[in-house]
Amino acid sequence: MADLQSYVVMFFIWLIPTIIIRAILKNRTNSVLPPGPLRLPIIGHLHLLAPKPHQALHKLSIRYGPLFHIFLGSYPCVIISSPEMAREVLKMQEACWLDRPQTVATEYLGYGSQNLMFSPYGPYWKFLKKLIMSQLLGGRTLDLLQTVRRFEIQSMINVMWKKSLAGEAVEVGVELTRLTNNAISSMLMKKRCSENEDEAGEIRNSIKELLEISGMFNLSDYIWFCKNLDLQGIKKRLVDVRGKYDRMMEKIIEEHRQVRMMRKESGGGGDAQDFLDILLDMYEDESMEIKLSMDHVKAIVLDMFSAGTDTSANVTEWALAELINHPAIMEKARHEIDTVVGKSRLVEELDIVNLPYLQAIVKETLRLHPTGPLIPREASVGCTIANYHIPAKTRLLVNVWALGRDPNHWEKALEFQPERFLASETSQLDVRGQHFHLLPFGSGLRGCPGTSMAMKIVQTTIAAMIQCFEWNVVGGEGDNSSTTVDMEEGKAVTLGRAQPLVCVPVARLNPFPSSI
Repeated sequence: MADLQSYVVMFFIWLIPTIIIRAILKNRTNSVLPPGPLRLPIIGHLHLLAPKPHQALHKLSIRYGPLFHIFLGSYPCVIISSPEMAREVLKMQEACWLDRPQTVATEYLGYGSQNLMFSPYGPYWKFLKKLIMSQLLGGRTLDLLQTVRRFEIQSMINVMWKKSLAGEAVEVGVELTRLTNNAISSMLMKKRCSENEDEAGEIRNSIKELLEISGMFNLSDYIWFCKNLDLQGIKKRLVDVRGKYDRMMEKIIEEHRQVRMMRKESGGGGDAQDFLDILLDMYEDESMEIKLSMDHVKAIVLDMFSAGTDTSANVTEWALAELINHPAIMEKARHEIDTVVGKSRLVEELDIVNLPYLQAIVKETLRLHPTGPLIPREASVGCTIANYHIPAKTRLLVNVWALGRDPNHWEKALEFQPERFLASETSQLDVRGQHFHLLPFGSGLRGCPGTSMAMKIVQTTIAAMIQCFEWNVVGGEGDNSSTTVDMEEGKAVTLGRAQPLVCVPVARLNPFPSSI
């Protein structure tokens, strides 16, 4: 026994230095990838990414430049941190980078990669993108559902107004999440999350838990020999939560199908279809180019819920926080709204085109607080970037958060200055990814398909909150009730706030807009 223990000890004395020396040599001799920090055995550079990966990667880019590499456990990854490099990769070489890295969470969230967000680039993805952009998120459908979004914003403002009469504080993020949940669920299935609290709670909790799990660090996604192990129980949680979502969606779909059958039997029609109606039409259409299954329907609905709720709420909350910290900007925006819209009615989507300063505020918020701070891609084939050969299957992270803070491209980059988007040379900068200084919704073929819908909700909501209320911060920095809001970022995938924004709304219009 003693001899066996001695052999085991000697084996590990030999093994550990061997692993370390091989890792050091690999770092020194690996010339195909751009420069990067020293790689540790097994974990690579994962230890350098805590607690907030986008901030940690920005610090590394200051040392290693706008193009460098790290290893996410077993997997090589290239990091892009400048507009020039972003343009090179996402525009000039986009065809090489149209895949997404797959994880345990994306596999379950996408029903085996059957959703738009994470399915591999190919015929099915092209079909799904065309279908979603033409039928679900096209201008005609969004216009038909404008009344739904207007009603939800009016409902939220009404809640705020009642709080203001009672002098009660509001957790702004909670109300904004309720608004976006209601808006998305109403557009998807003519069902408001807040109408049935039991069902609403199930929907909200399922989506929240799925997003929370998808943002967790999972060892199985990064260490090759852990790939088929569920060491942290994440896969089990995903199976359980998606099971709840499945049961909920099957119930909703069955209710929809019964209503559709009754409508057909009565020869009725005329009501604007919701998104689920459109998807069910496609599911029942045998002549479709690619036949949709019920899993496809559920995956697309989950895609829209997960991409459209927290993200829009977070941007609006960040915008209000910035405006509270910059009262002169708040007052300038309010003056613009009062001049264009007046004080007798609530601002609407159609007014936004005449509110350039309000649009600049939203752009500036997205510059500093992008909802997706990192754009993930994966190389489908090998390519060359800045004379470095990047092998196929290399992962890519474009640090959108760093692009928005690059002092080489943004004067006074860390300051909140909406006026920068009114200058002649920057007024045309768009949030849809054509300009690589500003990529809050990604870029190119794999850019977010819901950009138009998100911007309609965010711009109109923040405009209504500016128009209708003054905002007194509760628990801010300083004495008792301060006007200064802490701007620390949280750790969520969708870049929410570390601390909730709690305010007492004070109605500023008398009488209140008649549309409420």
